[in-house]
Amino acid sequence: MILVFGKSGQVATELALQGAGLCLSRAEADFERPGALAAVLAARRPDAVINAVAYTAVDRAEEDPERAFRINAHAVDELAQACATGGIPLVHLSTDYVFDGSGDAPWQTTDPTAPLNVYGRSKLAGEEAVRAAGGTHVILRTSWVVSAHGVNFVKTMCRLGTERDTLSVVADQIGAPTAAHDIAVACLSIARQLRADPSKTGTYHYQAQPFCAWADVARAVFRHAGLTCRVTGIPSADYPTPARRPLNSRLDCGTTQHVFRLERPDWDTGIQAILKQLAQPAHQGSA
Repeated sequence: MILVFGKSGQVATELALQGAGLCLSRAEADFERPGALAAVLAARRPDAVINAVAYTAVDRAEEDPERAFRINAHAVDELAQACATGGIPLVHLSTDYVFDGSGDAPWQTTDPTAPLNVYGRSKLAGEEAVRAAGGTHVILRTSWVVSAHGVNFVKTMCRLGTERDTLSVVADQIGAPTAAHDIAVACLSIARQLRADPSKTGTYHYQAQPFCAWADVARAVFRHAGLTCRVTGIPSADYPTPARRPLNSRLDCGTTQHVFRLERPDWDTGIQAILKQLAQPAHQGSA
């Protein structure tokens, strides 16, 4: 059995839709209650674990660093140690925000980390805890997660595109929106492969292709949704936020492709699939 920590987040929701073994809600596994995660593992004894829980409110984390670190680092430390002790392979999701966004070359998994914000620092601390625990693990960094669930860029653009004729969107942050569906499929494949071959332990990147700017994503959403809203690209300096964002979020996924045989998905195809989901009756009014 693959045990998934998380039930309502974007990736966790997609993991449940993919038929992942057992997805645990906060009530069943509270990342803010010390000892809770180790107790769950002792009771469930899974074959592998996927951690899809994270504090992802990037701007809010600047004012609430204690909670961000409690969920993204301290609880992850407990989970990783319990997995290592029990010999349970762990797949842990991380982020491109562990890098400072300098340059324009895709980030290698071995490149130096230097987060620009509290969220990135808390996620980096979580990565370090997983490695230090010494168990069989994969840290999977991804970027710009989007889906038909929760709060994300695609859903926000769908809403704003119906309310406005023009929209200014950042054009100097370069990366790729990665569908939660694709991340979930990748996590399940990695968990199964890691269980069969613990030597695949390590840090990997998984991101859609091709590289693009947020403004490009907005234009694609409007085009596929049939919205006439016009997008004007602007520099990040014209859209200040409490937390600094990296300008370069390109991730090199070559090692992931080689080791796990996971190809980079096409983000435009992923967005079209999300828009089809949002058009279904069950999603009407939630965008």
